[in-house]
Amino acid sequence: MRLFPLAILLLTSLTSITSFAAEPKIKSVLFLISDDLRASTLGCYGDQFCQTPNIDKLAEKGMLFERAYCQGTVCGPSRTSLMHSRYRGNDNITLGQHFKENGTYSARVGKIFHMRVPGDIIAGTDGNDIPACWTEKFNSQGNEAHTPGDYACLNLNIFTDKLEGRQSTRMPHRMFVSVKYEGDGSDQPDHKTATKTIELLQKHKDQPFFIAAGFVRPHYPMVAPYQYFKPYPWEKMQVPEQVEGDLDDIPKIGIIKSRSVINGIDKFPDNQKRMWSAYYASITFMDEQVGRIVAELDRLGLRESTAIVFTSDHGYHLGDHTYWQKNDVHEQVTRVPLIIATPGQKPGRSGSIVELVDIYPTVSELTGLTIPKNVQGKSLVTILKAPEAEVKPGAVSFAKGTSWRTKDWAYIRYKNGKEELYDMKEDPGQITNLAGDTHHAEQLSKMANGLKKRAREYSVRRR
Repeated sequence: MRLFPLAILLLTSLTSITSFAAEPKIKSVLFLISDDLRASTLGCYGDQFCQTPNIDKLAEKGMLFERAYCQGTVCGPSRTSLMHSRYRGNDNITLGQHFKENGTYSARVGKIFHMRVPGDIIAGTDGNDIPACWTEKFNSQGNEAHTPGDYACLNLNIFTDKLEGRQSTRMPHRMFVSVKYEGDGSDQPDHKTATKTIELLQKHKDQPFFIAAGFVRPHYPMVAPYQYFKPYPWEKMQVPEQVEGDLDDIPKIGIIKSRSVINGIDKFPDNQKRMWSAYYASITFMDEQVGRIVAELDRLGLRESTAIVFTSDHGYHLGDHTYWQKNDVHEQVTRVPLIIATPGQKPGRSGSIVELVDIYPTVSELTGLTIPKNVQGKSLVTILKAPEAEVKPGAVSFAKGTSWRTKDWAYIRYKNGKEELYDMKEDPGQITNLAGDTHHAEQLSKMANGLKKRAREYSVRRR
């Protein structure tokens, strides 16, 4: 009888050891990032029209974050922020370098830091890459708007198959260009990115790796073979509802220049639908490349040792508030898709607020790396285990103004002191600015103070 407690202790220890041994060990990270992808256009985020079966399948096996937000709202600042896990600036070693310095093979394929699209893609050049991040790096060249096929510049209502006179690098109307063409897509940069990533998985399957694959679609020009446009006849596209006087309660400083009345697409309502058709076609093409990579990861038996992250650098306007593109801090631009799938993980969806700066500390913790002190994001591992867990009260995004997004409210403050306030439960499209409504004065003050507190926190940590 005296040995009984000892037996219990031994049994407990053995059970713990068995449990620990059964828990998959994450050695590697596959980081997949799209460009200019608004979260709401993915099937797993509720779009009923866009076909994204591969990303949806990844979401079914991982954790989908319903409220994930970028920090910068154009490519350069956003990518710098997420790769350094700094709200602003780059005073920290990058995510890729962190893995590399800890003995992990680190590779970039395609666009991770800022590249000019289409400029650097056509030239096959590095853009604003940081070579210290990578053991190896690979660019994915493409002809972009110069791809032979049916070209359209939709705000100018130009349709042609001629190669001459097309809007391209640094030209003012390049953001309204689409090209449909005959082909299998293998000449496109995203297809090349997937092919090279597959090669690297095969080559480095027996060692820890951090492989970052950056897709350029659905960033303009929206180029894809005909078959990817076929599911999206422009006549059936639904464009955002246009509300009369929508911009009247937005401070002048907050109104962006890329508006329908300025860029000319307001004259061509059908072409606004064609923009959605081309955007969807580009997403479906990009989704297929995600599927190719993940399928190979599975075929190689690497899923049980690899964390997969899928996201975008920021969202995109497609006629919301008559806005096009980005560079403001409204919901359609600041909200991004974020899916993290890890071995042995219970799938789920989380409504907790998270930010792109959180990716760096999350994958560091998942793979057992020490999180550098200068990192400003928070690890999301607790949310991966319990979707209802929270790591922060809100998210910050920067452009001409600064936004503070909590679960139910969105607040924007500009340098001149002008403000916007939105009840996101009642007004998810951010149509009615409540900042001047005396009935919401208490909530306005609460949100303003929340933003000030967060600003003090990340400002202190920068020193």
